[in-house]
Order: sequence, then C-alpha cells, then structure tokens
Amino acid sequence: MKRSRLIKFSNVLKTNLPTLSRQTAGEFYALQRLMAAAVMRPLTRGDKMQVKWIDGRPTKIVVNQFIKPNDRLTSFERLEIYNRQYWFRLRQSFYEDYPGLRAILGDKKFERLADAYLAHYPSQSYTLRNLGSRLVKFIEAAPRWVAPHKALALDMARLEWAHVEAFDDAAQPPLKIEDLAGLDASKIRLQLQPHLTLLALKHDIDDFLIELKKQSGLRSEASNAVEQNHKTTRPQRSRKPKRQINYLAVHRHQDLVYYKQLEPGQFRLLSALQNGATLDQACGELAGLKISNNPGETIRQWFTTWATLGWFCRLKSSRKNTQNKK
Repeated sequence: MKRSRLIKFSNVLKTNLPTLSRQTAGEFYALQRLMAAAVMRPLTRGDKMQVKWIDGRPTKIVVNQFIKPNDRLTSFERLEIYNRQYWFRLRQSFYEDYPGLRAILGDKKFERLADAYLAHYPSQSYTLRNLGSRLVKFIEAAPRWVAPHKALALDMARLEWAHVEAFDDAAQPPLKIEDLAGLDASKIRLQLQPHLTLLALKHDIDDFLIELKKQSGLRSEASNAVEQNHKTTRPQRSRKPKRQINYLAVHRHQDLVYYKQLEPGQFRLLSALQNGATLDQACGELAGLKISNNPGETIRQWFTTWATLGWFCRLKSSRKNTQNKK
C-alpha cells in the first residue's frame, strides 16, 4: 500500500497508535488484519454490524482501540459503514453473476445462500470476478441451502461460473488446420482454450439462462451504493428447466460468450482431449458409439467447426516456428 494511502487510512485510526514513521511493518500488517477481520465479518439479519467480537467481547470495546470517533459518529458507527459497504458490494456482484440460480431459489433463499457462502469462503481476490469460484464446491458440501433443488442448482451454478470464465479467461493463439498436416495422430495432443468449459448437465438450462440474462441485462461492476439495489433488476419467474442430459461447451468468440450444445460423441472426444489424450486416443473414445453413416467425414466436420471457432490452441512446435521466423 502506498504511503499516501497509509496517511489517508490513518485519519480513522486512534491518535494514541504509533505514528506511521515509527510503526514497524509487523505492526502495520497486524493492524491490516484486524481491520480486515472487522470489515469482512458477516452482518446481522438486520444488516448491521455484529455487537459482539469474535472472542465474545463487545465489538465497540475492540473497535475503540483502533478507530477514533468524530463529532458525528462513534468508533463503532464509523466502522459499521465500512462493514456494511463491503457486504453490500459483494452481494450485488453475486446477484448479478447468478441470475439463474436466483430465479431457481427465489430472492430470500438466494440471499441466505449468498451470505452463507460468502461467510464460509470470504473473498480472497483483488477482483470480484473470482467471487463465485467455490460456489459449486459449497453447494455440494452443504446442499441444505438449495434444497429441494440441489441437482438443478448445481447445474445452474456450474453454467453461470463457466460463463464468468468464458468472459474473462485468456485466449491462446488458435490452431490452424494446416498445422496438423503430416503429423502423427498418435502423438498430437490438442490443448483446448482456457476460456472453454465442457459441461455435462442434468437439465436443459442454457435457453432458460439466456432468457433471464435478456431480462436482467449484462453483468456490471458491483454497486458502490450504501443500500442494496438488487431488487430493481430481479429476473422474472419462468418455468423451471426440464430434466434431461445436456452437453454444452461454454466459450468466447469475438468477445462474446456462447453456449454451444454438443452431441454425446463430441463431448466425449473433446473431454478426452482436455484430459490430455492424444488425437488418436481421443478418437478411440468414440468406439462403439453410433455417430453417422460416414463417421470419418462427420468427425472431420467437427474438427473444422471447432478450429474455425478457435477452440484449439496452436501447437507448441508451431509457436516456436513462428517465433523463429520473426
């Protein structure tokens, strides 16, 4: 943290704390941890700061040791502003990232899930993009928060997190079909783009989510408003998706996120490649699976489409050759 920001932060500190010029790095880091613990503590049901500290002491006694009051607010009231602002910001981002899950559970149940998840897995990243990275893991471990819709909620959480990754994750230089000419299929290992996620879902939810996003608008940065405003963008209730096996590839193309439905054979082949199989081994996964009357031509068309969409990363040998030419 830059010194100018330290000086600004010192304006809310107790005057009997060591001055910045005498404060050791260890003391400052301890103060940072204390401030973070206070700001990140879950709110009460009334969206207020908790009156008891972690060890059972009154919070105001702890706060008085490192936050000074002013002529309008007590130490507790000053810190409560930061505590509430922190949680309102996280909640708003969570609401905007998960309109599908919210539509399935309803507002109240979704809010309870969000608070429980964020309390169990506090934000550990500088960016709100990573906020839902462990939501699927949380739902699997604590399905009571989404009961009786565990299977549907898990599918939706997976799809909505895949959407975040497709929008934000990196894109490597794409493979060109001619790069494969003359290569031995038993030695080729195709790498899928980092932004592409393969999903085997139990519900037909992609069209459902697309419609919700049209109603709610695209995700924006979390609001800085003190009061919650998520109810103004509540997605409308829709008929819940029907249960059926649904294979999807969630990917980015020309800066837009798409959900592409896959046939079972396509999903099996791409999954094998993603897991490190050679091209020859991946095609072997299709043995015994009815694809078409001309499976060779069908598979060729699959690869042509996927390469056109840029799903495969350029082979490492091709990258080296390009660099050498430069």
